[in-house]
Amino acid sequence: MARPPAWLVYPLAMIVLALAALELREHAGAPPAPPPLSAPEGAALAQGAPFDLLSIVRVQRGFGGAMGTAFSVADNGVWLSAGEVADDCAHPALLLGAGQGVEAKARPGPRDQLTVLTTAGGGAPALPLATETPPTGSPGFVAAFPHGRPGELALRLLGAETLYLPARGAHPLPVLAWAEIGRTDGLGGALVGIAGAPALDSAGRVVGVVLGESPRRGRIYTTTPQAMAQALAAAGVRPAAGAAGQPITTDNYGLAADDLRRTLRVAPMVCATK
Repeated sequence: MARPPAWLVYPLAMIVLALAALELREHAGAPPAPPPLSAPEGAALAQGAPFDLLSIVRVQRGFGGAMGTAFSVADNGVWLSAGEVADDCAHPALLLGAGQGVEAKARPGPRDQLTVLTTAGGGAPALPLATETPPTGSPGFVAAFPHGRPGELALRLLGAETLYLPARGAHPLPVLAWAEIGRTDGLGGALVGIAGAPALDSAGRVVGVVLGESPRRGRIYTTTPQAMAQALAAAGVRPAAGAAGQPITTDNYGLAADDLRRTLRVAPMVCATK
C-alpha cells in the first residue's frame, strides 16, 4: 500500500494538534457583569465613605484625564497603583460614586513603576500583600474597572519575564507574565483602565500590580511582590499588619471582585477637575 506523501501528512498532523490544543485550552467560567450602582446607591456610598468630607471633590463622568485602578494597602488611607495612572495628572482622585471622589496625593515609586497614593481622613480596609512570587501555574485574579466599569479577570501564572515599557523609560523591568483564562461576560477588546489593579492569589493576597496587557497574546503583566515592597519602603509606608484576604476560585472570582469594589478596597483612580 502506497504511503501518503510527507507534504500531506505534516499539515494534517499540525491541524489535528491545533484542534486538540483548542479543545483542551483552559477557560474559567465568565461571571456576569455586576449591575451598575443606582444613583441613590452611589450617593449613599459616597456619603458613607470613611474620608474627611473636606477632601471630597466633584468628578465628571468623562473623568477628563488619566484613568486606572488603585487598591488599599493600609487602613489609614494608603493605596497602590501603576505609575502610568498618575502621569500628567495634577489632581488624582479615587472615585467613590455618584460623581464624587476623594483627593489623593501621588508619590512615584522606584523607576516610576508604581505610584503610592495617600488620602486624607481615612481609607478602606487594606488588602494583604504576598511576600513571595507564587509557583508557575498558580491561579490569579484581577479586580478592576476596565473601561470605567466593574470587571474582573482569571489568570494563570506563566513565570517571570523582563519587560520594556516605553512610557516608563528604556530600562528593563522584572515582571510576572500571566495567561488570561477568563473574564467578565461581555467584556471585550483592550482592557483600558486595569492598570494599577491588584492581581490576587487564591488566598486573596496581592501578588502584583497590573502594569499592562498584550491583547493579541492574551497576556497580562504585573509587578513582582518585591516591587510592591520596594515602592512602599521608598515612601516610608508599612502595609497593614494582619490584613485578611478571602479565598478566591474560578467559581467565585466575580463575586469576590465585586465585594472588593463595593467596600472600596479596590477603587477607580481618575484625574479630577478643580
